[in-house]
Amino acid sequence: MVIRKSYVYVLSNNSNSVLYIGVTSNLIKRISNHKEGKGSIFSRKYKTTKLILFEEFTDIRLAIAREKQLKNWHREWKLNLIKANNPELEDLFYLVLGRDPETSSG
Repeated sequence: MVIRKSYVYVLSNNSNSVLYIGVTSNLIKRISNHKEGKGSIFSRKYKTTKLILFEEFTDIRLAIAREKQLKNWHREWKLNLIKANNPELEDLFYLVLGRDPETSSG
């Protein structure tokens, strides 16, 4: 049996004032879509293109359950989780790509 990874991800805008939570089986493609303005209507409207947290799962059902759980959390709880893993709220997309953000353009 092939194990297909899935991900819950949290995006923010440049000022970190908006959070967007989603689930996907292809993190790179999905975040690329958000960065190109091809994400959800909400994501396009609020320009949530900065990947600030992601969690990996081996069962899509668990990922969907986690997404629903996070969406029901208070904003403060979400921010505490995010800052525990990414204190500077940096864009983790370059980490996912395996690139140094200092030398990557775009």
